Amino acid sequence: MSNLIPPGELRRMLLPPTYGRHVTPAAEFTILSVEVWAAGLVVNIHLPSAGVPEPKLVLQDHFGTDYTLQESATVGARNLQVFTPSVPAGTRSLTIRAADDAGGRPVVTFAVPLMAAPEGRPDLEAPGRAGSPAAEDESYRSELRRPA
Repeated sequence: MSNLIPPGELRRMLLPPTYGRHVTPAAEFTILSVEVWAAGLVVNIHLPSAGVPEPKLVLQDHFGTDYTLQESATVGARNLQVFTPSVPAGTRSLTIRAADDAGGRPVVTFAVPLMAAPEGRPDLEAPGRAGSPAAEDESYRSELRRPA
């Protein structure tokens, strides 16, 4: 099995706010988590048993970003799917849908918290704090979330 971890740093782990279970005649699975990496997303899926086909997922954010499946691996009842790109700056939500569900019902929707600092700048404090490098750094401000 190849290394599925996207390059760059792990920015956030998103856990379902509710049970992310999907059951239809065509597929059954549970979304356990989504890892937000600098270069992509890793969706961690639990399957009902080993040997069942991996689910086909559709990822959407409120910007309408096109997420593309890059690779997938299944070991036993666990499936990892890697999508690119990563969530854009300012993303508020990420919704996972099953491609087999003609009704378009979401499997799970995650709130995406504001990322604290852009990749390569973990030393930055929250913007606006006196004396913090972020207070004077315009490149950091461009990474901030847009107002709702």
